[in-house]
Amino acid sequence: MYLKKIYYRMASSNGQINGKYKAVQPVVIKGKGQVVFGQNVQFGVVNSPMYYNTYAYIEARTEQATISFGHNVSINNQFTVVSELGVAIHDDVLIGLNCAIYDSNFHDLDQANRKKTDLNPKKVIIERNVFIGNNVTILKGVTIGENSVIAAGAMVFHSFPANVVIGGSPAKIIRDLA
Repeated sequence: MYLKKIYYRMASSNGQINGKYKAVQPVVIKGKGQVVFGQNVQFGVVNSPMYYNTYAYIEARTEQATISFGHNVSINNQFTVVSELGVAIHDDVLIGLNCAIYDSNFHDLDQANRKKTDLNPKKVIIERNVFIGNNVTILKGVTIGENSVIAAGAMVFHSFPANVVIGGSPAKIIRDLA
C-alpha cells in the first residue's frame, strides 16, 4: 500500500493545497482550484471494503473552485468530490464508504449545448457533525444542516435542515433527531 500511496500522490496535479491530511488509503488531488484541510482529516479505513483496490479522488476543477475540509473529518474508502465552484465540509463530519459530492452537472442540460460545461454550478455545504452513510451521492446546491444523518444509499439533490435523518432516492426526511 505504501508504494500505491506514493504513486497516487505523484499522480496528483493540484498545486493549491493548504493544510495536511492523513492518507490511510491513497488520495489523488487534481484541478486548478484550492483544496483546504483542517486538522485531523483522514481518508480511508483499513478494516473496511475497498481498502486495497480504490482511492479517494478530490478535484477542484476550475480556478474559482474551493474544496474545504474542517477539523476532525473522517472519510471511508472510495470517496469522490468534484467541484467547479465550492464544496465545504465542516468540522466533525463522518463520511461512509463510496460517497460522492458534486457541485455541478458538468455538462449543460440543454441538448443543443450538451458538450459545454454547466454554466450554473452551486455550492455544496455539509454543516458540522453530519454523518453520511455508505453509497450516498450529494448533488449541486445542497446544504445539509448540522447534526443530520444521511442514510445509506441516499440520492440528495435538495437541502435539508439541522437535526434530521434523511434517506431514499430522492432523499426525504425520515425523522427528526431533536
